[in-house]
This record gives sequence, structure tokens and C-alpha cells, in this order.
Amino acid sequence: MKIVVGQGSCGIASGARKTSEELANQVKVGGFKDVRIEKAGCVGNCYLEPIVDVYDDNETLTARYVKVQPEHVTEIVESHIRGGKVAENLLISDTDEKFLSNQKRIVLRNAGVINPEEIDEYITAGGYEGLKKVLTALSPDDVIEEIKVSGLRGRGGAGFPTWFKWNAAKANRGANKYMVCNADEGDPGAFMDRSVLEGDPHSLLEGMAIGGYAMGATEGVIYVRAEYPLAIQRLEIAIGQAREKGFLGKNIFGSSFSFDIRIKAGAGAFVCGEETALIASLEGERGMPRLKPPFPAEKGYWQQPTNINNVETFANVPWIITAGGAAFAALGTGKSTGTKVFALAGKIKKGGLVEVPMGLPLKDVIFGIGDGIKKDKQFKAVQMGGPSGGCIPASLIDTPVDYENITKTGAIVGSGGMIVMDEDTCMVDMARYFLDFTRKESCGKCNYCRLGTKRMLEILERITEGKGEEGDIELLEELAVKVKDGSMCGLGQTAPNPVLTTIRYFRNEYEDHIKNKRCTAHYCKALITFTITDKCTGCTLCSRKCPTGAITGERKAQHVIDQEKCIKCGRCEEACNFSAILRD
Repeated sequence: MKIVVGQGSCGIASGARKTSEELANQVKVGGFKDVRIEKAGCVGNCYLEPIVDVYDDNETLTARYVKVQPEHVTEIVESHIRGGKVAENLLISDTDEKFLSNQKRIVLRNAGVINPEEIDEYITAGGYEGLKKVLTALSPDDVIEEIKVSGLRGRGGAGFPTWFKWNAAKANRGANKYMVCNADEGDPGAFMDRSVLEGDPHSLLEGMAIGGYAMGATEGVIYVRAEYPLAIQRLEIAIGQAREKGFLGKNIFGSSFSFDIRIKAGAGAFVCGEETALIASLEGERGMPRLKPPFPAEKGYWQQPTNINNVETFANVPWIITAGGAAFAALGTGKSTGTKVFALAGKIKKGGLVEVPMGLPLKDVIFGIGDGIKKDKQFKAVQMGGPSGGCIPASLIDTPVDYENITKTGAIVGSGGMIVMDEDTCMVDMARYFLDFTRKESCGKCNYCRLGTKRMLEILERITEGKGEEGDIELLEELAVKVKDGSMCGLGQTAPNPVLTTIRYFRNEYEDHIKNKRCTAHYCKALITFTITDKCTGCTLCSRKCPTGAITGERKAQHVIDQEKCIKCGRCEEACNFSAILRD
């Protein structure tokens, strides 16, 4: 029997290590010599962590237990391991099982299933068969043609055809060529790449090696943000194991192809997601973009031909090589083939990682897989593409999730973050949040990006503070155009997108803030007022929670709020059990 505890970052944060330790202790004390405890990455149901899977002697999953804390371990051990009966009250529900059954998993095919620190489990799952195939049966041109047939596009942002980038790097001569992985995942609410690195690092290594063979590179570099310590640790283990097995290093599979990979831990600058800024950082310089052309395929890392793709892009490659490009192209729609991994976050009931065929409507992702909005509140919008993307309103919930249709909305697919918002979200404040992020992350090289984002942020801050003026919306639109046109790299060129999309779809909220000094969503502190209604029972809980003593009243009598003392922290509203606090 095998017991697998999900130990991605989400699982560990929920207490998975303590659960695993308790399992190991009880298995040892109980004398269950044929039971072994293993780890895996995140299977995707982040909202159910810690997750514990029990497999029988034939490696068949017999039970999946969710939200397993140390105090639940005894029940699993006594009921399932000793008694042979599943612990019913800890089992995953049928509705939660649909979270995975409604997906098509290629990138996440091994996530939460194999031990990321054991290369033999990856090999058993078909790992490194793709690399073996290309080195023993295919030419570099054959590999590029297979990727071309698949229609695989870069999964890190603009969706540029992968085969074209590989072919461009292959066509350029250089003393050395480099295959670089951009694992500098910096979008708020995005954790797709991190989960692949933590749960299936060998799929990245194999994809990079295949790409290296196709373009003629001998060295690969994984640029991963230092804030991902677990990902780095597991990558280091995976690289060491791959070298021991001969999948990295000299004359791989007895061929003339030699290729190795090293890790570069980045300092966490968002702008380093832009490929020329990433290259500058790799070279030990400040992460700032360079003018293009020349493109990296011609002169990249150390002025040598360089190709850059992100983690998810590379993780698709082994599957494409083994299953065939046509099989990948059969998934998805139009020019958006294959699957896409999304990170569901925000006001959604079932947050986590999902992988679905391109072209699936937003509604099917948010409501079909994510099960809709927390507390059954009204769905308002979804932010796609992070700070470079935009807000898609509820009226466009049937939009197919593919590069072309999402771009038409003013957002982008980007790396795959989906931040879901409900009726309580202020869209003006949401735009302010993302612009504050890009303003801080600007490298400062371009005047329009450095100063334009700051001026736009100042306007948004005034509006949310109730100090907005007539003409502010038009000024934001004017500045947005200039920032987009005057910026060198993608950070500045896309920074205004959250502002432009919220103005486009939620202009009424901007006008309400400016003209009526009112926050439509009752969120912006400067524009809301808390009052106590006649529902108040005089329980005094709100007055005890108030940090400024603004609430007064006799026990069992209606209380009142002194608006002069009220700092609008909302603690009274949170404390009230009778819905007697009105936010307006």
C-alpha cells in the first residue's frame, strides 16, 4: 500500500508536512511494514489541501481524503489501513471530483500523481521517451515540424508560435546557443509554473532538452524567481537525477547530442518576465529591456542565438513528441490548439489549477469547474492576463478562452491567471491595484512608463478617495495611449490595460465615484458610511470590536455609530450576527 500526501506549496501551507509526519509515525507504531508514505505536488484542488491519496498494492487509487489535518490521521489509519474500510467523512465529494474530471490534463498529467523527487516515477509514467525518440529517430527539422503541426504557441504571454522561435534560433550561427526557460512567474494570482516545477520538474527538463536538440543548443538555463524555494529545491534534485541517468550531459542516449541545464535564481523583478530584461539579468546586469531587433534568436544571452519559452510551453513538448503534433492540434480551436492551464483565484468557490482545451467558454471554467462565486454572490468580472491583461465583465461570460477571442475583449490569455471578482469588488480600485503593481515594477528606463503610470495611479487614487474631478476619465484614457505608445517593452505597453478595460466596461463606476462621490460596490473607504439599523438587538458585540470607540448604546437597545470617530475599518460589520450594520 502507498499513501501519497500532496506537498506542493499550497499543501504545505495548509499543514501537509505535519500530516505526513503524523502518518509516518502512526504507520511505524502500528507495524504496517508494507505501507510507505510518499509525497507529490499539487493535484490542482488547492482549496481541499492537505490531500491524502491511498493506493493499493497494484498502484490503483482507492481513496482520496481531503483537508486532512494531523488529528484526522488516526481515523484513516484505523479505518482504512487496519480495517480496510474507507473513512467516509474525509473522502472527497462527488462534486469536488468533477473539478478534475472536467479537465484535459497534458501539462498537469503527472502533477499530484508522481513523486517529483523520484525520477523513476517519471520514467514509469513515460518520461524521457520523447527525448529518446528525437535523438534516435528524428532530425532537428523533424522535431520543429512536429511542433509546427501541433500549433503550440507560447504559454507565457502573447502566444507566439513555438516552432517559429525554435527555427529562428536554429537558423542563426553562434559559437554557443542557449535554451532558456522563463520561470519568473510574477503575475498576481498566477501559480501555474510554480506548480509544474514543484510537481513535475522532469517534464520541463525533458522539454528543454528536446528544444535544445531542435535548435542546436548545448546549454539550458532556468531563470526562476528566488521566491520559489521549493521549486528550486526540486529542480536541483531533478537535474542531479537526470544527469545520473544520462538524460543530461554528454552524448545523451548514445547520440552526438550533449546538453546540460543550470538554474539561475532571479531577484523577483516583474520586468524580468520580458525576454530581453531576463537576458540582461542572466548576464549580471540590471533587469532592463533592450531594443529589438536584434531579437534573442539572433543575439540573445552573451550575444549568442537564444530561445526563451516559459515552463508550461516546455512541459507540453514531451507529450507532443510522443503522442504526435496532430493529437495536440486536435484539441482546442482554430489557431489556439491544445490545452491551457489556468490558476483560479479570487472570489471563487473552488480555487486552484485547471487545465482545459482552448476554446472552452469562460462560463464553463468559472462555473462548471470552479463552481461559481463564493457565498453565491453575483459574478461581476474576471481579470485575465494579470497586470498586462484586463477585466472581462459578466456580460461576456460566454467568451471562448482562446488567444483571439480573449484579446478582442481587451484582456489577454497571458500566463493563465484568472482572478474572479464578485459584486463587492470596486472596479476602479481593482484598476488602481494593478496599476500600482506595474508602477512599482517598472524598471524606469522609459519616461512614459516611469512617469505615465505614476500620474495615472495618482488620478485613480484621487478618484477612490472621493476627490475625482470632471475630465479625469478622459485624462486617464489619454495617458493610457501615450504610455502604450511610448514604452519600449511589454510591461509599459500593457500597463494601462486594466484601466482601459474597466473604463470600457464599468465607466458608470468611475462616474459614480467622481460625480456622486459614491463607490458603487461600497468598497472604497472614503466613500462609504456604516450605520446601524433597527435589526440591532443590542448585543454590544460591535461596540466591543470597534477600535476607536465610535459605537455606543445600551445593552438590548439599538446602537449608533459616531461618524466623526468611525475609521471605516468594517470590524463592526464582520462582528454583527444579525445583519444590522448597513454599508452605504
